[in-house]
Amino acid sequence: MVTPRCPGDAARRAIRLALVLTDNDGVLTDGTVYVAPTGEALKVYSVRDGMGVERLRERGVATGVVTREPPDLIAPRTAKLGVRLWAGVRDKHAALGRILEDTGLGLDQLAYIGDDVNDLGVLEAIGEVGLTAAPADAMPAVRDCVHYICHAPGGRGAFREVAEWLLRLRTTAEVPHAEQRQDR
Repeated sequence: MVTPRCPGDAARRAIRLALVLTDNDGVLTDGTVYVAPTGEALKVYSVRDGMGVERLRERGVATGVVTREPPDLIAPRTAKLGVRLWAGVRDKHAALGRILEDTGLGLDQLAYIGDDVNDLGVLEAIGEVGLTAAPADAMPAVRDCVHYICHAPGGRGAFREVAEWLLRLRTTAEVPHAEQRQDR
């Protein structure tokens, strides 16, 4: 659901998009951790979200995960999907400069999907010139600051829903350009 905070130039912002960043727990997972008697932790991911990563990649948009978690639990999933990983990040807003340096991108080329208060700083920074979203079950403060709120909760297709929203926006922005070229 598009929120009142969604900018009027959202389609133009989507055209500039080069990287969708997302939190892991609460966006790609439902936030649940299964712990085996051996202490091994397990998380569940949606294959629909994986297809969202592929659909974005097909259109030239990369995906990255920014998480407080250590890399050992999430690295196998991100490697399988070909997704960039910034793990062990305690302050996501502070890490934004490093991410921009690592990728060579500007804030206006980013989108971010977050669900909890530790995502607020990066959501606000990217939201000024990029695009932001949250799963349906995100914390109220997060839902109040994003451009799009999913119908799906975290871990149940929220990433895919945002990917489809971004792709629709890009298509909307591309149509007037195609019409202008045909008029010439």
